[in-house]
Amino acid sequence: MSATPPASRRRRTRARAVGATAVLVASALALSGCVQSQRTESGNGGGSVNSTFVFAASSDPKTLDPAFASDGESFRVSRQVFEGLVGTKPGTADPAPLLAESWKTSADGLTHTFELKKGVKFQDGTPFNAAAVCANFDRWYNFKGIQQSENLAYYYTSLFKGYKDKPQDAVYKSCSASGDSQATVTLAKPFAGFIASLSLPAFGMQSPTAMQKYNANAIAGTADSPQLSPYAQGHPVGTGPFKFDKWDVGQQIELSSNDNYWGDKGQVKKIIFRVIDDANARRQALESGSIDGYDLVAPADTQSLKDKGMKVIQRDPFNILYLGFNQAKKELKDIRVRQAIAYAIDKEALVKQTLPEGTKVATQFVPESVNGYNKNVTSYPYDKNKAKQLLKEAGYPNGFTIDFNYPTNVSRPYMPTPEQTFSNISAQLADVGIKVNAKPLKWSPDYLDKVQGTADHGIHLLGWTGDYNDTDNFVGVFFGHEKPEFGFTNQSLFDELTKARSVSKLDEQTPLYEKINDDIMKYVPGIPLAHPAPSLGFASRVESYPASPVQDEVFNEIKLSS
Repeated sequence: MSATPPASRRRRTRARAVGATAVLVASALALSGCVQSQRTESGNGGGSVNSTFVFAASSDPKTLDPAFASDGESFRVSRQVFEGLVGTKPGTADPAPLLAESWKTSADGLTHTFELKKGVKFQDGTPFNAAAVCANFDRWYNFKGIQQSENLAYYYTSLFKGYKDKPQDAVYKSCSASGDSQATVTLAKPFAGFIASLSLPAFGMQSPTAMQKYNANAIAGTADSPQLSPYAQGHPVGTGPFKFDKWDVGQQIELSSNDNYWGDKGQVKKIIFRVIDDANARRQALESGSIDGYDLVAPADTQSLKDKGMKVIQRDPFNILYLGFNQAKKELKDIRVRQAIAYAIDKEALVKQTLPEGTKVATQFVPESVNGYNKNVTSYPYDKNKAKQLLKEAGYPNGFTIDFNYPTNVSRPYMPTPEQTFSNISAQLADVGIKVNAKPLKWSPDYLDKVQGTADHGIHLLGWTGDYNDTDNFVGVFFGHEKPEFGFTNQSLFDELTKARSVSKLDEQTPLYEKINDDIMKYVPGIPLAHPAPSLGFASRVESYPASPVQDEVFNEIKLSS
C-alpha cells in the first residue's frame, strides 16, 4: 500500500519480539497444561465442547482502539469486540448490513442515511443509537495533532483525506441523528467506496461513554512513538460478541463472551490470543495441542499438518504480490527495461514452485472479483527472447546489475516465503542477463522504511491484502500519487484515479477503472505476480471456521466438536 502505504503503516505488521525461537517453542509447550486446565474449567464436562479457544497471534496488537489501528493483529482482536455499521457478506469482501440494517444514498453520492438495528447496547450498557453513531464520526473528524498522523489514524487519513481543522481537504462533512434509529452522514465530496470502507474495523462503533471515561483521545508522545491512551490499553468497549478482559503485553490477550450480545453468542465463551512470533513455534504449538489455531501456515507445512490430523483452511485470494520498480534508478526509468523484466518472469513456474495451493497468477494489480478488472489488459507472457531483445534495444545487450530488495523473517498473506520468491525470480532474471545484488532486510522496521520511504532501493517484493471490495483500495493505494517506492510522476494517471474515486455510479465507474488497469500495465510501474491463497491451521476439534478474504472472522461463528 507507492504500491503500498508509507512505512509507518503497520498493517503489514510490526511484531514485538517475545524471545528466540527455541524459547518460544518451549514456552508454548509448557503452557499446554495450563490451557487444557482453562478449557476444562470453562467447559461443562461430560464430553461437552470445551469453550476456550486459543489462537496464536504473530504479535501483540498495536492498540485496542481500532480508530488508531492499521495492523492485522489489532484488527483480529477488534473484530471480536467491535462492530461497524457495515459488515461483509460471509466468505466475500462485499459490504452487507451489520449495525445498520439498511441505508440509502442520494443521487449525488453525498448523503447516506442509515437505518439502525434497534435494542443493541454497548458492552458497558450504553445504548447503541444514532447519537452514538454521530459521536464516532465526529470523533474521527475532530482528531488533532499527532492523532491525524498516518501512524495512528491511517485509515481515516487515507480515505477521508482531511479533518475539521483542514476542511478544504475533508471528505466528511457532518452527521445528524433523527431519533434513536436513523443517522445521516453527509459528505463534502463524493467517495464511491464510502459504504464498503465502513466494513473496516477502524470504523467500528465504540461506546461514547467508555471513550470519555477512559480518555480515548489522550494520545501522548510523538507520531513515530505514540503513547496509548488508558482506553486503548485496557478499556475497549463495543457491541460485539466478546468483551475485553485482560492484556498481558508480550504474552496474551483474553476476551470473554458478551452475555448481552444482540446476536448468536456461539460456542466459544473465552478467547485467548497468545503471542507466538515465530512461524515454526506456532506450528509446533498447534501440533502439541497448546493452541487451537493460527494464521499464515507455510506452504511447506500444509501437508504435514493434514497428515497429523490437523485442519488447514484456505481463504479465497483477495490480495496481490508484486515486483516493484523504483524508477529513480537509471535502468528502471526506461520502459523497455521494465517490459523486459516482465517478459523474463515465468509466473506459472513461480506460483507452482513457491506459493500455496490455490494461488492464482496475476495479470493486473486487482483481483478478478474487484470492479474494473480488465480481461483484455495489456499482458507480458513469459518470453525470454523478447526480454533479451528489449534489453538490447535499451542499450543493455549484455544485461546489467540491479539491487533486489526483499524482506526476511516475515510471512505475509500475499508473500508467505519471501526468500524463496526472491531466489526464484533472481534465477529467472539471470537467464536473460540481469544480475542482482541481493539486499535482504528485516521486515520491520528496516525493509519498509527503506522501500517505502527512500529512493535507495531497486526492484523489490511487496504486496497488499485488500481491506474491502473497492478498486481504489488497490490501484488508488498504489498509484494515486507520487511515492518513493516507485519513483515516478505520472500526473495523467494520478488524475484518472482521482476522478474514478469520485464516480458513485458503478456503470460509469467500471469503464474508467478498466482503462486505468490497462494504462497501468502499459506503463509497467511494477509486475503483478500472483494472488496467493493464505492458509490457516486448526486443531481437529474445529469443525468450521468463518474464513474471509478480508479476515472478517468473528469467533462466535466457529463450530467446535467435543
